[in-house]
Amino acid sequence: MPALCDRHADSPLLLTVPGLDNSGPAHWQTLWENEDDRCARVELGLWDRPSPLPWAGRLNAAVAMASRPVVLIAHSLGCHAVAWWSMFDDALTHKVAGALLVAPPEVDDMPIDERLRPFAPTARARLPFPSILAASRNDPYATFGRAKRMARIWGSRLVDAGALGHINADSRIGNWPYGRYLLDRLIAGITPSPRPLLPGGAVETLQQHEPATLALGR
Repeated sequence: MPALCDRHADSPLLLTVPGLDNSGPAHWQTLWENEDDRCARVELGLWDRPSPLPWAGRLNAAVAMASRPVVLIAHSLGCHAVAWWSMFDDALTHKVAGALLVAPPEVDDMPIDERLRPFAPTARARLPFPSILAASRNDPYATFGRAKRMARIWGSRLVDAGALGHINADSRIGNWPYGRYLLDRLIAGITPSPRPLLPGGAVETLQQHEPATLALGR
C-alpha cells in the first residue's frame, strides 16, 4: 500500500477495499486510485482464497497507519471484510468517518462462488460509521432484495445504481462517475465545510445537482 502521507491533511484518506481476485487495471477502484492521490488500496492478500480474519487484520493495519480520518471504498467481498472488521476489533473504528459499499455479494445461501463461503454468515451488526450501499438491479452475485437486506443489517443508506451487473470492469462504466458522485455525497455529509455562495448570496445545495436517477432509502 502506498505511504499514507499528510499531503491532504484537511480531507479524509480514501482506502479502497477490493473483493475476490482483487480489482484489475480497468476497475473503477483502480482508476480512482490513479486519479486521486488521496486514494490508496488496502492490500488484503490471499485474493484468490480469502478468509475473514486475515482480511480484517490487513484492514485493521491499514486504518491504524492513517493519520487522519478514513473513508472506506469497498467493492464486492470487500464490503463483507469491512463489516467483519468492524465486529472483530472495534478499537479503531472511530478513525473511519464513513464507507461506500458497492455490490456486496450473497455469502449465506448458495453463493455464486464457493470461495465466498468463509464470509458466511453475513456480519449481523450495524456499522459504527455512516455508510452508503450501492446495489445493482441485475447483479449475478446478489439479488437487489438481498442487497436491501444487507443494507438494513448494516444500517447503510441504500442506493439503486441501476442495471450494472456486478458494478465492475465488466460493467463497462469506466471510472464510474455516478459512484464518484455518491462518494462526494458521503464525504460532504461527514466533513463540515463552508457552503459555497452563488451570485446574490444564495446558498448552493447538493440537491440542485442531484441526478434524477438517485434513489435513496432503507
